[in-house]
Amino acid sequence: MNFALTEEQQMIVDTVRNFVETEIYPHENEVERTGIVPRELGQEIARKCRELGFFACNFPEEVGGAGLDHLTFTLVERELGRGSMGLTVFFGRPSGILMACNDEQRERYLLPAVKGEKFDALAMTEPDAGSDVRGMKCFARQDGDDWIVNGTKHFISHADIADFVIVFIATGEEQTPRGPKKKITCFLVDRGTPGFEIREGYSSVSHRGYKNCILTFDDCRLPSAQILGEVHKGFDIANEWLYATRLTVAATSVGRARRAFDYALSYAAERKQFGKPIGANQGVSFKLADMITEIDAADLLTLSAAWRLDQGLPSNREIASAKVYATEMLARVTDEAIQIYGGMGLMDDLPLARFWRDARVERIWDGTSEIQRHIISRDLLRPLGA
Repeated sequence: MNFALTEEQQMIVDTVRNFVETEIYPHENEVERTGIVPRELGQEIARKCRELGFFACNFPEEVGGAGLDHLTFTLVERELGRGSMGLTVFFGRPSGILMACNDEQRERYLLPAVKGEKFDALAMTEPDAGSDVRGMKCFARQDGDDWIVNGTKHFISHADIADFVIVFIATGEEQTPRGPKKKITCFLVDRGTPGFEIREGYSSVSHRGYKNCILTFDDCRLPSAQILGEVHKGFDIANEWLYATRLTVAATSVGRARRAFDYALSYAAERKQFGKPIGANQGVSFKLADMITEIDAADLLTLSAAWRLDQGLPSNREIASAKVYATEMLARVTDEAIQIYGGMGLMDDLPLARFWRDARVERIWDGTSEIQRHIISRDLLRPLGA
């Protein structure tokens, strides 16, 4: 077993961390204050990312990406997790699901996304269908060679900057031992398509500047050429995509936790009470010991899961374990960092309150903690017939 990074991986980690510290950190306070990322700033971040050669680094070289393996890309996401998501979203990582594009779609969607000419967003969640994806009500009926779509999606991340959206829509129904379930098809929908509207979503306490949007379809006509993959096979594509996104959530949680820990560690060494640094007191030093132990454990879980993906090994349970542990670890670490700072930890002069608020959503999106525990427990029990 070799836990050391290769020379190339260490260079990538150092490069991305430096990018986040120099290009992201200086703008975070303003984004936090206004909740807005100016369009010009987002474009500038994307341009600098392209100059570094990191734009679409999660895509294979044959389509213009950097061709990073899952483990190395997870290292990139870990470093990006240190920065504000409202800003790091422009460090382009198009949805891997676009690799399912056919030849014609590659020219219109995949290649422009890889080049940074177009941004994508992915839409699955609905007001009445979150964890129960097959319960979605957004429905498309076939009309000749077209599909007529009606319904609503919400909580759609960064759709405000998207040129097109990858949308999962019910296109039929099938009977299963557990009752009727929706058949789901994936569509590529351009901004500006008649009957399709992207509206600003809800105001959130987490990740200010990183917008969620509401999508509405009102007799929106889509030709069959807009189908990504096969009719009724969208759920298969979605499952494959969820592996990568859950790893990303775990990795960014580790990166953000390390940044919060660095603040707490420095403060514990510098802040004096009763004539000595507060870190000399076990009430504080033991917190630091627990925090770094949990961070390291989450880091190893996450990187191990990414490594398994690269080896072609079963990884569903391991990715779920990484996601649930890393996100819950982040909540504990940010809370303890604030406790070490005391009242000052909640002031806007420091980013700790932001880390604390941002941490809350990580246990919900891309599969709740409860869904992850379901995945883990079923993986353990099914082989035993339970």
